[in-house]
Amino acid sequence: MDSNPVPRRVGLSIVMGRKTFEKVLTFETWPYQKPVFVLTHRSLQIPAELQKKVETMAGSPREVVDSLAKRGLLRLYVDGRCTIQGFLCAGLVHELILSRLPILIGTGIPLFGPLQSDIRLKHLETSVFSGGMVQSAYEVES
Repeated sequence: MDSNPVPRRVGLSIVMGRKTFEKVLTFETWPYQKPVFVLTHRSLQIPAELQKKVETMAGSPREVVDSLAKRGLLRLYVDGRCTIQGFLCAGLVHELILSRLPILIGTGIPLFGPLQSDIRLKHLETSVFSGGMVQSAYEVES
């Protein structure tokens, strides 16, 4: 059993939506060592201690990927419901890592909303962590 829940292929950069970023800001410590790009069309207050670690961007998923690729950032870890949905619909997700916690949540925001079509996945591996979390990696089939 692994002790640390770490995606098997952490991207060189993290792309997340504004709401996910605001949620992460409530954590006791900043969890990311990689550069973080927050997708938002609104003004966003980035705490002083994160100014060199976090940058805001706007644009379609394709525009974001192209812009980051021009900067040499070719592997992205995408997080946040709307952000993930947008990248999935644009066909820009190659691998999907799903984490399940041993908690039944009575209410909340579903991770996957309606998609334009079914997305077929090929199972790569599943890891079980102490505390009962289960993490499965899938390849998105074309």
